[in-house]
Amino acid sequence: MHEQTMEQLWSTSQLAGGNVAYVEELFETYLKDPNEVPEEWRNYFDQLPRVDESSSVDIPHKPIREQFLLLSKNQHRARPASAASVSSDFERKQVKVLQLINAYRGRGHQHAKLDPLELMERENVPDLDLAFHGLSAADLDTKFQTGSLFIGHEESDLRTIVDALEATYCDSVGSEYMHIVNTAEQRWFQQRLESVRAHPKYGEEVKLHLLERLTAAEGLEKYLGSRYPGVKRFGLEGGESMIPLMDELIQRSGTYGAKEIVIGMAHRGRLNTLINILGKKTSDLFDEFDGKAQYESHGDVKYHQGFSSNVMTPGGEVHLALAFNPSHLEIVSPVVEGSVRARQDRREDEAGEQVVPVLIHGDAAFAGQGVVMETFQLSQTRAYKTGGTIHIVINNQVGFTTSKREDVRSTEYCTDVAKIVEAPILHVNGDDPEAVLFVTQLAVDYRNEFKKDIVIDLVCYRRRGHNEADEPSGTQPLMYSKIKSQKTTRELYANRLIEQGVLDAAKSKDLEEEYRSALDQGQHVVRSLVKEPNNQLFVDWKPYLGHKWTADSDTSFELKKLQDLSNKLLEVPEGFAVQRQVNKILEDRRKMTAGALPINWGFAETLAYATLVEEGHPVRITGQDVGRGTFSHRHAVLHNQKDGSRYVPLANIADDQAPFNLYDSLLSEEAVLAFEYGYATTTPSALVVWEAQFGDFANGAQVVFDQFISSGEHKWGRLCGLTMLLPHGYEGQGPEHSSARLERYLQLCAEHNVQICVPSTPAQVYHMLRRQVIRPLRKPLVVMSPKSLLRHKLATSTLEELADGKFQTVIDEIDDLDKNKVKRVLMCAGKVYYDLLERRRSEEIDDVAIVRIEQLYPFPGADLTAVLSQYSNVEEVFWVQEEPMNMGAWYSSQHHMRRALSSINDGIHLQYAGRKASASPAAGYMALHLEQQEKLIRDALGLQG
Repeated sequence: MHEQTMEQLWSTSQLAGGNVAYVEELFETYLKDPNEVPEEWRNYFDQLPRVDESSSVDIPHKPIREQFLLLSKNQHRARPASAASVSSDFERKQVKVLQLINAYRGRGHQHAKLDPLELMERENVPDLDLAFHGLSAADLDTKFQTGSLFIGHEESDLRTIVDALEATYCDSVGSEYMHIVNTAEQRWFQQRLESVRAHPKYGEEVKLHLLERLTAAEGLEKYLGSRYPGVKRFGLEGGESMIPLMDELIQRSGTYGAKEIVIGMAHRGRLNTLINILGKKTSDLFDEFDGKAQYESHGDVKYHQGFSSNVMTPGGEVHLALAFNPSHLEIVSPVVEGSVRARQDRREDEAGEQVVPVLIHGDAAFAGQGVVMETFQLSQTRAYKTGGTIHIVINNQVGFTTSKREDVRSTEYCTDVAKIVEAPILHVNGDDPEAVLFVTQLAVDYRNEFKKDIVIDLVCYRRRGHNEADEPSGTQPLMYSKIKSQKTTRELYANRLIEQGVLDAAKSKDLEEEYRSALDQGQHVVRSLVKEPNNQLFVDWKPYLGHKWTADSDTSFELKKLQDLSNKLLEVPEGFAVQRQVNKILEDRRKMTAGALPINWGFAETLAYATLVEEGHPVRITGQDVGRGTFSHRHAVLHNQKDGSRYVPLANIADDQAPFNLYDSLLSEEAVLAFEYGYATTTPSALVVWEAQFGDFANGAQVVFDQFISSGEHKWGRLCGLTMLLPHGYEGQGPEHSSARLERYLQLCAEHNVQICVPSTPAQVYHMLRRQVIRPLRKPLVVMSPKSLLRHKLATSTLEELADGKFQTVIDEIDDLDKNKVKRVLMCAGKVYYDLLERRRSEEIDDVAIVRIEQLYPFPGADLTAVLSQYSNVEEVFWVQEEPMNMGAWYSSQHHMRRALSSINDGIHLQYAGRKASASPAAGYMALHLEQQEKLIRDALGLQG
């Protein structure tokens, strides 16, 4: 490591020349004891990339005996008396000392002084007792080899070794990293923690800055408490150390070259973060409390609002974005990750160095909500990785009113879920601000070095209860009896600095008065705030604002260019062995391109993506089987049968095409859909598509639809053009593989918030997808996409319909019926249309017309009226659906249909043809399904029997 690190030092211009000897001497000192070099040099050396040191064997992965044999070759080890039995006894104890060191590394955190209230019940850890390892007080003055322990000496007396281990692993910082299997990461933590005993020496300037940030954190809460007593604010009182933590995280990330930091958090401390970290103007917050704010939409409560600003760091200007969030706590986490990935893609930041995600959690939610696990599982996958996330748990040690560990979780720590991805966890006592500062620096450095997630568990308390209107002693009498007498973090730290002579009581009081004065004047209180930010890389949303739903869009595409694109898609690299059935699909698509076969669904969809990337619109598609398609219809990713390599034709159309990214996702709906929502809200120029494996699987992500997709624009003013493909259709596959629960999405529709489409032809899906990007309107699109129609002989289109057509919200009767003879009109959507059409043709019925409504919301009332007005002699109008009466579109859309019908003939009553109301979405028995299907078809067409 030494030689490689020195090479990096000399490659830095300002360290060259006559400074070489001085810097090398500093670095040698740093390696022995980082606290012995000036703070600014320690920070510099800490941030240098590490190389695994082969001089010390990694003890957890090697037998202790092998370690000892290695040590016994060292001529400098202490030797007791020469008798063989004594030597053997010493060697046995030497091995036990090495075991003791590793016991502290692995379990020292269980004895750490983490709880400011000193109420945390800690289990006895026998591994940390000398006697457990066959050692005693009589051995404390004996010198032993220190092995891989980073304390600056190859040998030391046992007393010094134990003191170093206690200070490092059992004081204000409890570190968990031994579950990481990567030896280099383990050694990195050992060096960083043990070399400074987890207590770096900080200069007076740093200490005063810590106190100033604590003053701001406490000052805001006191001010709001006195000005707005009893009003909900989910204050940070008891966890004020989070403000200096966030301040250091941002500043240190800036030194690494970060340009953007995206933050997700729930309620606790949000207002404090807005004011003291992001620099929201205090007068604006007070206006919100006073009810003076101007509202342009429905809005949301204060502690759900997002915000953005720019601050200056040693590495330059950094853009901060605090994500909006609902009360559903952890669901904001994958949304933030999606936004971060979109920003990284825009900056071509593949390593994740320029955009950093930071997620702030509550302890009970972190342990209790499954989306936390799902978000961790995203962290290292191709589709969702963001270069590592810094997680901060504001650990109040109580969830709402539930405080006992056996009620709130089944693990020792709320952070244990993070171990599923081997994320290191740094527990820290919130009443030790310098320890908080240290673990923050450690977390930022780790994330930068290894590009993985890391967790800071900020163990603190909440002084006021779940919110300021609660009386917490009713459910936690012992905890709140202790809290009443607990000095604040700021008071404790100020007293500590006064004792150290860093400042006096008068200066401490001045800091409080200065902050309160700034609040009284309604000022910004973040000194690093950039008042005129550089908006060069901001997304310009102006082109997507103020458009009407009825605004038309030209989705046509020149026929010759379409054929050229199609041929390009069908090119396969030389020597690439395509699977036999897939090759048949490619051959059929060649015939479709030549006009010898009609266009089917999968090819029309693929051509839509091809035209978009050719026109400069990025396309991103994710879902559990999107490469092939759940129903084996897409085959956008080809797999070489010889070596397993992959080829994506849509990503290889032209050198200057827009990006096309398609990923099979992990088996998650909630986190994945939330991620894609976050991505789409940050990338308005792209077509972002999520496809459910089966439509009803989206049930697992219902909170994303409810809290974000349907209401995000009206709550937070966030536009989103996310497209969701939900396979839907009754083919006798049972309750879980039939209905995508259309009724749920229609129930969420209001104020033109989303689009609900049920396309019935390949041309319709082609133009619908193109319209979603080409039309400057940015609204979520929910598609009831087909299953059996993917290969239905009637569900086809021509190349000309793709090239020259457009999306039709309503499709009139296609057969050559005499409209004057039509007595009955059937309105429907989706697959049932083809069932009705085939039966009508086979029965040779000529007085029943079938009209398809392809867009159920916003309901195309004018278009439907125009179609219905052609049937002047109609006597009956039915809505036909496959879903049970209490599901599908009937209850949510019948008033729209009646309105269109009444404008033509208000004497006609809209009737229903379909399955009876049911608790289950569909029959599980094929025979029953066919019986029900036959009945609804006969009812709709007026057939007897």
